[in-house]
Amino acid sequence: MPLTTMVDPPPLPQPMPVVVLELRGVSQAYGKRVAVHGVSLKLRRGDIGCLLGPSGCGKTSLLRTIAGFEPVVEGEVRLNGEIASRPGMTRSPEVRRIGMVFQDYALFPHLDVAGNVGFGLRALARTAREARVAEILRVVGLHDAASRFPHELSGGQQQRVALARALAPRPALLLLDEPFSNLDVDLRERLGQEVRAILKAENATAILVTHNQHEAFAMADAIGIMHDGRIEQWDSAYNLYHWPATPFVADFVGEGVLLPGELHGPRSIEVEVGTLESRRTLPYAGDADASRVPVDVLIRPDDIIHDDASPVRARVLHKAFRGAQILYTLRLDSGGRLLSLVPSHHDHALGERIGIRVEIDHVVAFPRRSTAPAGQAADSAPPAGQAVMSSAPSN
Repeated sequence: MPLTTMVDPPPLPQPMPVVVLELRGVSQAYGKRVAVHGVSLKLRRGDIGCLLGPSGCGKTSLLRTIAGFEPVVEGEVRLNGEIASRPGMTRSPEVRRIGMVFQDYALFPHLDVAGNVGFGLRALARTAREARVAEILRVVGLHDAASRFPHELSGGQQQRVALARALAPRPALLLLDEPFSNLDVDLRERLGQEVRAILKAENATAILVTHNQHEAFAMADAIGIMHDGRIEQWDSAYNLYHWPATPFVADFVGEGVLLPGELHGPRSIEVEVGTLESRRTLPYAGDADASRVPVDVLIRPDDIIHDDASPVRARVLHKAFRGAQILYTLRLDSGGRLLSLVPSHHDHALGERIGIRVEIDHVVAFPRRSTAPAGQAADSAPPAGQAVMSSAPSN
């Protein structure tokens, strides 16, 4: 009988890692000045993340570290499970297969739209390159503008060309640095929704840097609130607004004040405007000393209802007309302040005393950290990640 040679079957193709980007305790510094402190996060394939925070908080430095433009001094940057940066080793940006969209778009003025989009595809054969350029231009809605030059396009169209150029090589990760900062407010919101749809259509994994909450909420699946080089909370927009993890997040996201109160029992907090009843048991409620624990309670403008029949009164200090609504700044008898969003047909004069009541669905409170006046943010916040007293659901 003829001898049969046994041949091992070819290995099965390995699935791409679900986690595209992982940061493990990443710190970055410019000389002795530390810009990023011990940041950890994960971003899954096809998700859009956002680094949101005020100027100087470290968000752009972190983005540059992810891209490979800056080395890490501590921790690791991992892309698709492989180490891209660690102390003493930084893989170059081109090796990381990272796409970038800059604030000023950085389009080549001497190239038409097709030339700009195809610039990163020069390694492909001409037919393949032209096919990919046509494909991505259809995705961004510029298939009829391939022969036009950047100066012939609107700001929104230039932004989409920059996005198409970054997406054309199918990068492992796309980084967007304040991509809408040069556009007017209305166009920002519309383009934010359009860019999200484009990224989802391409199943692209992306990180956006911005200081604008509306952009972050319109685009991102997960948002990291940055403060002093640290991520205070990495979460969905809904949880950041309704279940902030620190006083800084509570103050930065949306509008509201921290009002002094006392924890009375497992689900009850007493504040100047009434008793707040939580749908869930509050932390510390099981402690023997939980009764009358001093806390600061987050009160949003939509938690304060205008009610002429209420015995609780507050004086109008300021009013901001917003079309269908008026945002009132109110002064309580104690001197504390509240914000209230009221239908604009309730038009009250400055100095007038109006009736209010509290209706709050998400009870969020923080351990009292300072003796700040009632209704003002505390002077100091607990460290990022410290447990807070809230009825937030576990994730």
